[in-house]
Amino acid sequence: MGNELTAEQIDYFMSEAMLEARKAGALGEVPIGAVVVYEGEIVGRGFNMRERLEDASQHAEFIAITEANRQLGSWRLPGAQLFVTLEPCIMCAGIIQQTRIADVYYGAADPKAGAVRSLYTLLEDERLNHQVHVHPGVQAEAAQTLLKDFFRAVRQAKKAAKAAQNKAE
Repeated sequence: MGNELTAEQIDYFMSEAMLEARKAGALGEVPIGAVVVYEGEIVGRGFNMRERLEDASQHAEFIAITEANRQLGSWRLPGAQLFVTLEPCIMCAGIIQQTRIADVYYGAADPKAGAVRSLYTLLEDERLNHQVHVHPGVQAEAAQTLLKDFFRAVRQAKKAAKAAQNKAE
């Protein structure tokens, strides 16, 4: 493959994606983060911004890939690796495939929308003109915990708001 990363590099780059996810969570966005790596350097970073930008396309992967495209001056990213905290959805799998990214490392599986392994295997589909090497489960427990904690806090805030409203009535 020629793009082999060490276990330490994989851990470091996923930790950087986790930092991006925490930025999203701090803004009230679902905590998903991504980084694009090319020749051992991060060339794109992104975190979920759908709510803040009111734009359904603003997923962490999409933002990181767009930044990498600009940084490298090309829509193609052959030889690049994407690290993302949650299994990519159909839209993100499409941009990953279209940009010719070589490898995707992801943390938590997404049984409701995952297009890489959970519901579909779009990145490895041999009918397409490009296949991506998939590396699931990198820091999966930490990524799952980040998401679970976020959604628990959202549910608690909604419950508290409802209780306050009922008390006011």
